[in-house]
Amino acid sequence: MSDTGRFLREFARDPLHTAAIAPSSPALAAAMTASLPDTGDPVVVELGPGTGAFTGAVQERLGGRGRHVAIERHREWAGLLRRRFPRVDVVCADVVTLPAVLADRGITSVDAVVSGLPWAAYAPGRGLHAMITDAMAPTGVFTQFAYSWTRWAPPAQRQLADLRAHFGDVVTSPTVWRNLPPAVVHRARQPLTRPPRGVIHPPPR
Repeated sequence: MSDTGRFLREFARDPLHTAAIAPSSPALAAAMTASLPDTGDPVVVELGPGTGAFTGAVQERLGGRGRHVAIERHREWAGLLRRRFPRVDVVCADVVTLPAVLADRGITSVDAVVSGLPWAAYAPGRGLHAMITDAMAPTGVFTQFAYSWTRWAPPAQRQLADLRAHFGDVVTSPTVWRNLPPAVVHRARQPLTRPPRGVIHPPPR
């Protein structure tokens, strides 16, 4: 089965957690991984890698350096990733187990987090951004994509506000048109101390 066929099947079965009918394009993968460190041995964590559209781009950027951990909840896709990318530490789990996954591997600081997760499946109340900032190095970078046609909807705006509450610097890329559907990339730096429970700051005007 092609990767597009896999996405179509999973979208029909579980549209909330799949939220796409095709893998991300090479153009979007390049935009998502452009901020990864190009020197040293960084620790990169990938959330929701799916069938590996971003995984391959991460591996290309690393060029054999550092450490790459990918957390994928879909068992079949996790197995596919292990076969395709033997250098990647693929974990079949929900991303909410991120702290335990890192602790089990003795990882205390992450240099980059690349997220292929559909925001709709992980509302701000689940604390995903807080878990990410807790794990990141002060110089770390977090990248998250959003489809252009949904980015102005209330759920996406709440997620963006929550992202800005957890990072001091959030920049949105121009639209990546060579993707189905077109998308933007949010790049977040300067992880902040976790805000008080239940507080989500509005985006700056």
